[in-house]
Amino acid sequence: MSKKILYTNFEGIDEIISKMLEDTTLKKAITRNNLFKFWKKVVGEKFENNSKPFSMTTKSVMVIACKNSTVAQELMLRKNKILNEIQPYLVSLKMNVKDLRFDVKKWVDDNNEDN
Repeated sequence: MSKKILYTNFEGIDEIISKMLEDTTLKKAITRNNLFKFWKKVVGEKFENNSKPFSMTTKSVMVIACKNSTVAQELMLRKNKILNEIQPYLVSLKMNVKDLRFDVKKWVDDNNEDN
């Protein structure tokens, strides 16, 4: 007679997700990603296809990838307005962004990744 093996030590998906969300690095990444989704609403149609959030520095500076130097310059001139407009999103996500840095070198054209 063979012994029956019962597999009852499996964790449910809710337990796994709960454990994952305890990881502060993952929490920060999810929060940052949520903030990045609001970028289009903050900068409007003119800049939504020419700029995108790239990263956050440890000093609470949001790095924005820009398609070219003209876009970077224009966004730089609007920096205070952008910081004011992004503020409600920061409050709701309990985040702090002290400054914005616009970087042309970080731009990757999503349409031409294979080239």
